[in-house]
Order: sequence, then C-alpha cells, then structure tokens
Amino acid sequence: MKEQLAQLLTDAVARLQASDALPADLAPNVMVERTRDRAHGDFASNLALTLAKPARAKPRDIAEQLVSALDTGGTVEKVEIAGPGFINFFLGPTAWHGVIADIAQAGADYGRSQLGAGQRVQVEFVSANPTGPLHVGHGRGAAYGAAVADLLAAIGYDVHREYYVNDAGRQMDILAASVYLRYLDLCGVELSFPANGYQGDYVWDIGATVHREHGERLQHPVAEVFAGVPPDEPAGGDKEAHIDGVIARIRDLLGADDYRLVFDAGLTAILHNIRQDLKEFGVEYDEWFSERALTDSSAVEVAIERLKASGHTYEDNGALWFRATDYGDEKDRVIVRDNGQTTYFASDIAYHANKLERGYDRVIDVWGADHHGYVPRVKAALTALGDDPERLDVLLVQFAVLYRGGVKVQMSTRSGEFVTLRELRREVGNDAARYFYVMRKCEQHMDFDLDLARSQSNDNPVYYVQYAHARVISVFRQLEEKGYRRDSAEGLAQLTRLTEDHEQELMINLSRYPEIVEAAAINHEPHQLPHYLRELANDFHTYYNAHTFIVEDSALRNARLELIDATRQVIANGLGLLGVSAPESM
Repeated sequence: MKEQLAQLLTDAVARLQASDALPADLAPNVMVERTRDRAHGDFASNLALTLAKPARAKPRDIAEQLVSALDTGGTVEKVEIAGPGFINFFLGPTAWHGVIADIAQAGADYGRSQLGAGQRVQVEFVSANPTGPLHVGHGRGAAYGAAVADLLAAIGYDVHREYYVNDAGRQMDILAASVYLRYLDLCGVELSFPANGYQGDYVWDIGATVHREHGERLQHPVAEVFAGVPPDEPAGGDKEAHIDGVIARIRDLLGADDYRLVFDAGLTAILHNIRQDLKEFGVEYDEWFSERALTDSSAVEVAIERLKASGHTYEDNGALWFRATDYGDEKDRVIVRDNGQTTYFASDIAYHANKLERGYDRVIDVWGADHHGYVPRVKAALTALGDDPERLDVLLVQFAVLYRGGVKVQMSTRSGEFVTLRELRREVGNDAARYFYVMRKCEQHMDFDLDLARSQSNDNPVYYVQYAHARVISVFRQLEEKGYRRDSAEGLAQLTRLTEDHEQELMINLSRYPEIVEAAAINHEPHQLPHYLRELANDFHTYYNAHTFIVEDSALRNARLELIDATRQVIANGLGLLGVSAPESM
C-alpha cells in the first residue's frame, strides 16, 4: 500500500509539473510512512515539506496543490492536510483486502523482496574459541547472528555465513596444556593444576581420550613439567606467567609432533561438539574459516608487511607495534611479540583484510559486548592497510543472564561452572531459546527466565505465537469434521464481508509484515519480528474469541477462513526467519 500511495503522489507531481504549477526540474523523493496514531490517517507523507524550498513556495500551499492533483481511486477514503503541510491518507475498508490475496499467492515468499539486489554480505558470528563447549552467552550470538543473516537473505542480499575458528594462539595453547595435565592425572601423577588452566569436565574427557589412545607414552615426570616455571597465583606468583611457563615446558618435553597431537586432540573434540551444537540449534554455516590457515598461507605476514610499508608500525623493546593511536585508539598495539610470535590482533587484521579481498560489499561481525574496545583498532588497521573501514559493521551482543526460580544462575567459563547451550536447549527447547534470545536489542542486557520459557501459558511469548498458528490449523480440522469444504475462490471473492473491527485490525497488521522484515534486516534488529508476531498473535486470539469462523453463511465463512489462513502463513513465515517451528498442534 505504501508503494501505491507513493506512486499516486509521484503522478500528482508529474501533473503539476505538466501544468507548470511546479518546476519541471524537480526530482522528488517521495516518502510515505504509516502513522503512529490512526486518528491522523493510515499513512502520511512529508512530500510537500521537502518540495517547499526547491519550489520556493509554502509547504501547505504545495500540499493543497498535491491533494487537488491526486487520483485516489476507490481505496483512499479521505485525504487531509495537517500541520505545516503533512498529507494524511485515510483508507477505506476495501484497501486491505488485497493483502489477503497477496499472501495467498506468495505463500512462504510473502514478505521477501529484492531490496538487497544481490549485494554480497558476509556475516561472521559466534566464532567462539574452541577451548570449551558453547555456553548460553554464545547461544545468544548464534541466534542473533543467524537471524540477521536470514533476514538479509530474505530481502535479496547474497549472504555468506562464516565461523572463524581460532585454532591457533595462546588460548589454544592453554587448552593443550590443560589437556596434557589431565592426561598426567590419569597416568597417576599428582600435580597442582594451574589457576589459569581450563578446568571443566570436558578437559578430563579429552585427556582420557589421549590416555586411551596413547597409553603412558606421552608421560613425563611432573618435576620436569614444572621445572623453572614461575610460581602460580596462589603461591604468590602471577597466573599468566605461570601458565605460559607450563606451556613452554610441555612444548619442549613433548616435541613438535606430540605437542601437536595433544593440541589437535583438544581442538578436534571441542570443534566437533561446537559444530554439532550449532547444527542441532538450527544454525548452519557456509564456511568454517581457520585462523591457522592464515598463518600457513603467509596472510598474517603479508598484512604485517603492508602495515610496515604504510609507515604505521615501529619497534620497541624487541616487539613490533601498530600505531593505532594515529586512528583514535587509546594506545598502540603489539602485532609481533619480542619472542617473534605474532599476536591474535595480527591474525585478526589479516582475517579482515582477507574478508574484504574476497569482494564482499559489506562485512558484518557479531561479537560479544566485551569486545567493544576491539572495534576501533580493527577499523584503524583496515584504514592503515588502505581498505575502507566503512565496509565493516560490528554488532555487539550483550551476555544473557539465566534465572531459575527467580534466582540468577552463576557462571564462570574458566572454572567450568557454566550452563552450556546444549543444556539450555534440553531444558527449554530450541524454539524457546531461539525466540527468547532475539526478543531484545542485541546491545541490551538480557534476563532469560527459564521457568517462563518452559511454561505453556499466554505469558510465554513463543508459546502464545505458536499457539495462534496451531489454532488456525485446528479450525480447518473442525471444518472437515463438520462436513464443510474450504472454497478459497469464493473466500477471496467475498472479502467485502469482512467488516468487523477485529477483521480490519488483523488485515492492517498483516499488511505491515513486509515492512517489518525490511526494517529488521536493514537495521540489524531481529527483535522487531518477535514483537510484531506477538501483536499479530494477539489480534488473532482476540478475533478467535470474539467471532465464530465456521458459520452457515458460506461467503462469510470462506472469507474468514482466507483471513485466518493468511494469518497462519505470516506467523509461519516470521517464525521461520527466527529459526522457530510453526507447530500444527499444541
């Protein structure tokens, strides 16, 4: 409808230009928006205000000319001029009937468009270090990133979904050391586990696999493992220096091949579980991109050389630094340590340069909110490399806090005391998890009420929406049981019988769906969709409780059946974009 009204205004401008009432060189940008208060009409346009300056006339005078030149036809009941020159359109009851036919014809494609015109967009999300299972915080990033990607695809973008596997670097070395120390435990060796090691049960499991496959071949005396290692934090030392010392000793004792064996045992086991968890959560990727591949292909080296050539690096105390402060960062950043090892930041620079080299029109990163300080330095590095940092959007997702019985569930990732995504899914199900995760703006903190997510009540938003879908299906089952047959042709031909206020409200809300999808996609705000679906479900339940659908009058009956089936279709389409099922019975 917005497009039709915009065309009416465009035609009115053309008529006024043809009669010399408006300058011929005007190229109006016609905008039509829904009104917030229907007392002011269904739609409004500020076209007269935007034309006033170039036309050298008062906005209200132009508005009067535009209204007089409009060829409204039968769908526009009334046009009013408000304030300084806003044009308000009041639509007649028949204006909304077309949406029912549109939904019937488009089916699962209703709400989709080609607004993106095939532009290539890469969305990278989750990308958790494979140092442990995915927890509930990762789950929010997964649900949000998947919804952003699916919404962009729905409006015509060519979307590439990617997971960046951090299969190199210090955190992976800490995991490898943790696995090896648990392996020694299983060999019967008594030792003091590092404060900064990974302590979850999953580390024992991986250590047990190594022990089962290699026996005690990899065992070394504990005194040798900790020889020369700085003291740990409980003993008055520094936990970071201690774990780095342990890693170095294990490397030396095992040698390159056996160290890689232990390292890969941890990586392979955890990455397998991550892949499985995400797949079972309904999140699929086009590519799993390896950080190690950047090093093996010399991409990190090339990126560092490009930064050197641009004059944005310097050496200090044996380390190579990037002049991030030249681009507004709070301090300069190390990209090569004094021991010659490149930093995680260096790999990240190379990875983002690689993304842009692959030719994406836009690159979207979904990161945890604790990485907010990382955004300016990555953009600074891209600028220094001569790339366009505006092609990169970073969306920050706040952590999800779980509540059970009104009490906050305590979590600590390093100690292994956390709720995994797998545990959450088992407790509340995929549908509730996917829906609840995207009900808030990504930058807002989220309180996840486990009891509410499990409940089968109208207070549970996903249950309330899914129940509306199932209720429509139940109406069609009752139709058959009562010996009636749905006649879609008659129903679409008799939509004028839909005169009740509940029916008008439902049709108006159905017409909003394509706009909601586009707005949610463009603004990276999936939360707009569950809020819309809740409103639509409420309109349906209210209609269901107020009126009988299966009536003797076949024209009215079939018209109402077409309306509720259109509602069912839109609910199914919206839930599908959120990765949530649309059940036929509940």
